[in-house]
Parts: sequence; structure tokens; C-alpha cells
Amino acid sequence: MADAVWTRRAVHLRYRRWRAPEEIERRVEPYGLVLKAGRWYLVANGPHGIRTYRVDQILELQSLEDRFTVPDDFDLAAHWKGHLEDFRARLHTGEALVRLTPEGARRIGVTPEGDGWTETRVPIESIDHAHGEFLRLGADVEVMAPAELRDRIAATTRTLATRYGV
Repeated sequence: MADAVWTRRAVHLRYRRWRAPEEIERRVEPYGLVLKAGRWYLVANGPHGIRTYRVDQILELQSLEDRFTVPDDFDLAAHWKGHLEDFRARLHTGEALVRLTPEGARRIGVTPEGDGWTETRVPIESIDHAHGEFLRLGADVEVMAPAELRDRIAATTRTLATRYGV
């Protein structure tokens, strides 16, 4: 992959992504590689414009003879910054109102209000994702809203109490 970036050669890749269809094949022009949090990402131009691909999800890669030129106005660092901002905006589709103990607040990076409970709103990706994340906080969090999330947390804690004979 790095050779294709340096030599400006197009590649054909087979890639596994998170949405259907899970496997895709594309001819892309690799503009650059980015390392973030120990993972490599490929930024490439393809049939649907400039996209980002996780390198560890590339199932097959074939270098092609086709050469390409990166546009003069393309800035990899600026593109990556915009990609991350867009990703974060799409990731958080809602919010939850929670009460946190001082330890709970510390664990999620919220400044505690005094030495008691802190009420705050936090962005959430989805009800399913937030359910798991808030359960990790145990008794250091109380979900106030949305009602669907509060009900799911309550149902899970009832199931656990029954399972453990409480």
C-alpha cells in the first residue's frame, strides 16, 4: 500500500466494511496513509470521491499500472481533520441525561459538581451502545433520559439482581 502511495499507482482492493454489502471491490487512487491510535487508514480517491479505508480491513490488494496525480489543492492533514469531525458528528446521534457520582464523573471526563451527584448531558451513539457504556459505570451512574435507555438499564439490572439472587 505504501509503495502505491509513493509511486502514485492506482490499486484494486477488496474491502470489508461495517454496512451492507460488507465486502466491496474498488479501483482507488491512494492519496496517503494516516496512523491514528495504532491503526492505519488509507485515504483514497475512487468512484464515489475521496474515502477513508481502515488498512486492516483490506482483504486483498492488487497494484495496477495506472498512474494518477494528486490534485494540487489536496491537503491530507486538512482532509483527515475534516474526516474526523464528520465521523464524530455522525457517531453521536443523540444525548442522554445522567446523574454521576464523583467517581462516575471522573471516569467519563466530566468535572464533578462539589462532592455529590453531578447531572449532565452526554452525547450517545445509539441506545444500544449507550446501554453497554453506562452499564460499565455500575452504581456510579443513573440514567434519567431518554426513557428507552433508562428502561433498558433498569431491565438489565433487574435481570442481574435475579440472576445473583438479590
